[in-house]
Amino acid sequence: MSADPVLTPTPAKDAAGHPEACLRGVESPFDRPVFIVAPPRSGTTLLFDLLAQARDVWTIGGESHGVIESIATLHAPARGWESNRLTAADADPATVRSLANGFRRRLRDRDGNRPPPGADGLRFLEKTPRNCLRVGFFAAAFPDARFIYLHRAARDTVSSMLDAWRSLRFVQFADLPGWPGPWSMLLVPGWRELAGKELAEIAARQWAAAITHLLDDLEALPPERRCVVDYERLVASPQQEAERLCAWMGVAWDRRVAAPLPPTGSVLTPPAPGKWRRNGAALQRALPLIAGAAERAARWAA
Repeated sequence: MSADPVLTPTPAKDAAGHPEACLRGVESPFDRPVFIVAPPRSGTTLLFDLLAQARDVWTIGGESHGVIESIATLHAPARGWESNRLTAADADPATVRSLANGFRRRLRDRDGNRPPPGADGLRFLEKTPRNCLRVGFFAAAFPDARFIYLHRAARDTVSSMLDAWRSLRFVQFADLPGWPGPWSMLLVPGWRELAGKELAEIAARQWAAAITHLLDDLEALPPERRCVVDYERLVASPQQEAERLCAWMGVAWDRRVAAPLPPTGSVLTPPAPGKWRRNGAALQRALPLIAGAAERAARWAA
């Protein structure tokens, strides 16, 4: 993607020195875009596929890695390989315009239709697990954005992340400088400190870093800009949760769905109660290391 022209020489700052609403001077095609945010393997694809069936919701059809990281300044290599984290300071007008344009060009509705030329006020829905490190960025880039936090128990999520590492299906960097082998899923701040650890501990601390940054960023937002859904409740009562979430989003829900929802393309093995027990011994060593973060996430869900 070619870089869009810079709209202003430097981003405007508010009285506290933070970037002002970055869409000032950048015309957004979206009205209250919604970002589903959660650590990897939390069930975001399941929730995204469900809510994408709502009338008047627009998506790009999947995750947004390609759109976001085609902007060089947002890609980890250009940031010294520090992490996938982005903050409000990264939401300068030129970047926001490139991002909005990238999303806009790929939009489709539930039937695969593109929006009419010049259409605006579109209800955009997005989910990319790396974006749990980017809530502050998106909140600044789209000042009317809303966020759905999907909570799944740490035990189940870390177990699935451990399976994902072993599968090599979710490699983000095949050759990460300073890391002995491929790196899977999101690149968290402090990842270098995990070198040499057991794989279960790597997955656990990766989850803990992701959830800590996510909840820190969500807590900085007004309550009306965030919503929580519990994975177990979603799986058990998808119709009720779809109705609740769409009402919160301000879109119509006109479908009937029943449990169980069909498996998504990201599933490694069929869902089953207690599937985490296959990794029980490794989890018994790793989970106590992240107990504080797990308790905090559980409180949020409650």
